[in-house]
Amino acid sequence: MFHLGWFLGDSTGIHQWWGPWSSTNATDWMKPDIYVDLATSLERGGFDLMFIEDTAMVEDTYGGSMEMSLKYGEMVPKNDPMLYMPLMAQATKHLGLVGTVSTIQYPPYLAARQAVSMDHVTKGRSGINVVTSVSHRVAQNFGYDQHLAHAERYAMANEWMDVVSALWESWDPDAVLMDKTEPRFADHTKVHTIDFEGTYFKVRGPLNTMPGPQRRPVVAQAGNSTPGRELAAAHADCMLALCKNPDEMRALRQDMDARLIAHGRKPGDLKILFMTIPVVAETDEDARELQRRAEAARHDQSAIDMRLWAMSYASGGTIDYGKFDLDGPVPQEIGTGETTTAKAWLENSEDMTLRDLVTGPFNYGMDFVGSYDTVAEQMGEAMDAAGGDGFLIYKPVTRKHIIEITDGLCPALQERGLIRTRYEHPTFRENLLAF
Repeated sequence: MFHLGWFLGDSTGIHQWWGPWSSTNATDWMKPDIYVDLATSLERGGFDLMFIEDTAMVEDTYGGSMEMSLKYGEMVPKNDPMLYMPLMAQATKHLGLVGTVSTIQYPPYLAARQAVSMDHVTKGRSGINVVTSVSHRVAQNFGYDQHLAHAERYAMANEWMDVVSALWESWDPDAVLMDKTEPRFADHTKVHTIDFEGTYFKVRGPLNTMPGPQRRPVVAQAGNSTPGRELAAAHADCMLALCKNPDEMRALRQDMDARLIAHGRKPGDLKILFMTIPVVAETDEDARELQRRAEAARHDQSAIDMRLWAMSYASGGTIDYGKFDLDGPVPQEIGTGETTTAKAWLENSEDMTLRDLVTGPFNYGMDFVGSYDTVAEQMGEAMDAAGGDGFLIYKPVTRKHIIEITDGLCPALQERGLIRTRYEHPTFRENLLAF
């Protein structure tokens, strides 16, 4: 049996707002309805969690302008996802909710307090996805002239997690007494300052709120570079991963097991969720036809623009792919942003033109195509071969896509005993670590 998560890749921002099945996304993206629908559907389908992306900037690397970001609604407009999480929690009982928190945007005290507060509000179902942010534009919105170098970002993130973890432990497990007779709410000798002073942060503590139902909210990590893996091995409970096949999945699992042991942890302490964008339909032929149409649509100018935009963004704002000849060779520079994503996209592109690359498939994890039953079989076989922990499904947010997965694919997975049919525990962490 494996875990399922949903990657909300556009965060609480504008989703597919033109074309088929876009419905009222153009006018209603900021309202809670679509997110509540998604959350309740995921819980009905047996998902463990929703993994919510976030960014805080208007991207202008491609073409040196904000035009394409605003023309197509790419990562803008976007609201703060943390405000939506209590609404989704109120509509569900078991779904884990992971909000993205950047180490250059959130001081560690603020992040630690917010995560614990959210754990209380959600009754033990909160998590944070710890990221270092990608682009100079984000950094410039938070007081930096430009973003830190990749290695320094992760050094800072490790220290940030040390502070947050210390704050979460600043109340002893038996500090809260709730003695109404004396009265005494908490024992002051069991609430401690942390007196942390490092390279990047100086925090006295203690946290001014008591631990939530999980005590330590679930920590997720999405970077697959060596520093990202080390951050996950030291601190994370779950990890997003990009792998194309079971061999890569198995190799990553083995690598992370060794890193966990080196950090004094057990391999079972970290769940790896492998990204996938499944193409599903009622029959195999219907699914293949959907895939053929999607492949043809990659040659549309809007699709080419958005692919070049995405590559420019993933470079961390260091490479403008709009300045290159589409029929010339693919530039092989990686950039300083999402280095793992960029490497995956550029893999085996040395003899391709840039047009070939942007109109071809982009590696964003495992490819599954077929009927609900076929894809369920494929996912089960891949997970058996890899010995991994689960999949993170990434689909554009339309109600059609939601139902295809939660009411089409999920029952086929459940019939095979591959995903949960019920939740055994009250908290997110307990359900995540249940198998």
